[in-house]
Amino acid sequence: MRRLALFVSLLCGSLLACGTPAPPTPTALEASARRVDQGELVGHAGLHGGHAWRGIPFAAPPQGPLRWRAPQPPAPWQGRRAALAFGARCPQLASRLEGAEDAGALVGDEDCLYLNVYAPAFEPRAVPRAGERLPVMLWIHGGGNTIGSASFYDGSALATRHDLVVVTVNYRLGPLGWLRHAALREGATPIEQSGNFGNLDHIRALEWVRDNIAAFGGDPGNVTIFGESAGGRDVLALLVSPPAEGLFHRAIVQSGGTDVSTPAAAENFRDDEEPGDAYSSNEVLARWVVKLGVEPDRARAKARLAVQSPTKLAARMRAMRVEDLYALYVDDPDEPGLGMLDHPRLFGDGVVLPAGDFHDRIAAGEYRPVPIVLGTNRDENKLFMFSDPQHVRQLLGVLPRLRDPQRYERVASLLSRSWKANSVDELAWRMRKVQGPSVFAYRFDWDEEPSVLGSDLSRMLGAAHVLEVPFVFGHWNLGPEGEMLFDEGNRDGRVELSDAMMSYWAQFAYTGDPGRGRDGSLPNWNSWGPGPENEKYVVLDTSADGGIRMSSETIALADVAADLAAGVYGEGAERCALKEELVRWWPRFEVELAASRSGQLACAGDASAAVGGE
Repeated sequence: MRRLALFVSLLCGSLLACGTPAPPTPTALEASARRVDQGELVGHAGLHGGHAWRGIPFAAPPQGPLRWRAPQPPAPWQGRRAALAFGARCPQLASRLEGAEDAGALVGDEDCLYLNVYAPAFEPRAVPRAGERLPVMLWIHGGGNTIGSASFYDGSALATRHDLVVVTVNYRLGPLGWLRHAALREGATPIEQSGNFGNLDHIRALEWVRDNIAAFGGDPGNVTIFGESAGGRDVLALLVSPPAEGLFHRAIVQSGGTDVSTPAAAENFRDDEEPGDAYSSNEVLARWVVKLGVEPDRARAKARLAVQSPTKLAARMRAMRVEDLYALYVDDPDEPGLGMLDHPRLFGDGVVLPAGDFHDRIAAGEYRPVPIVLGTNRDENKLFMFSDPQHVRQLLGVLPRLRDPQRYERVASLLSRSWKANSVDELAWRMRKVQGPSVFAYRFDWDEEPSVLGSDLSRMLGAAHVLEVPFVFGHWNLGPEGEMLFDEGNRDGRVELSDAMMSYWAQFAYTGDPGRGRDGSLPNWNSWGPGPENEKYVVLDTSADGGIRMSSETIALADVAADLAAGVYGEGAERCALKEELVRWWPRFEVELAASRSGQLACAGDASAAVGGE
């Protein structure tokens, strides 16, 4: 019974992080021997066919003097390296989202910059060469850029069914992945000064792919980057990042976002003339000084930091224990025990990432106009709402029940429509004007979950955030909790839809156009049409629920703002709470609100209640 109450948390952890236990170390397979720049490798049989190579270092360990530095090439090794075990996940807080018993404890290791490669089985002499090389798909995992790892996302089914080379990568997370401070800029290169170390890890992984993927039969001239949630946002970041030039050729953004922190928010004190975030680097360092007992309070800590030698301060920061660094963030009231730290990340520094809103950069054509797929799930926010006691009560302490089903659907619709508006429709509209018909979009609608002990998961979750991920990777081994969601009753429909989605994703990797899939048998997925009457995106659903079909129904943030102002989603305090939630999710919403009858949305102070989750 308790498993049902914990189901969504565990599912979220499985898909965003590493939810299921690691399988036993496989046996080395001589036919998988390959040579890369650093030395010879041997892999093993893939879980779903083909060959797999786990735990390949793509950068030197970013620790000690290399902490908060651009990733450096890995050292060569002597002899043959057995690529049979995943590399360590990057440091992060153990999360209830993973079902961790030690939620809040530090896990992982700074020596974590490893990737995994999945490919069809080829004898060493039969590896495709020259014009026969296979498209490459590089996956960036989600988890808020603060939790997760590449180890869960087994690419062997996608690789073997559609003749692809799939790569999954780790990258630095949380404050080790994104930290900007004046002391760290001393002696640093311009890209290091940005503080965007997690983004630089993505770029370094792509450089490794460029230099080595041919050894596995992959084509370095045809690389598709794809990612979900925070990973989708990271894909968009690579589109606008100058240092990523030439490293990829197509992009897929699954439930991504466009929020970027300013350098001021990342670094300044919260009471500076241009305020910083509550977890800016200076605020965290002041907290550190007090915690060490060097100064008794924040004011004196600020004064001490102001006269510190930058060289000495940077050295002390790099010598700090990871446990001590993370302890400065664990009092975050928004995510107790979830591990997903709320701190600034993805800084618009003007070097690694441009300043300002991604939408503005894209509208100005200041991005890489590669063929792109943008998509969201119809009920994105239900995943977060399900675990929110404001919306869901626990009958007998274990059985989830909706408090107000009509309000649940109303709030979920508002939040999920705003996600689609911000991250698909408005981006696609701007990109279509710049790059023409190489823009594709989707909405994932699968909602055939079963009812369990009176809890209708098809209504409570529906087509929620992250649920499209197993459909893309083509496997359902999410542990015992996954059996509550993916059962025999929905097997035929979901497998058929998964086969179609994998085929579309693969065809896009091959040609830059998902078309009718790899074998030409699927409904045609048309590009985003330029006019209001044109088809815009494909709806991905089972035959029993309308099937795969094109749609022209779109939404803009201005439409969401107008509906909110008109009382469509509630009045009074509830409307104000929704306004605050939307601004938190999508900072651009405040701009749209100002232009859309904002006088009707005047709210005194902060809203009294939240309406969703992270």
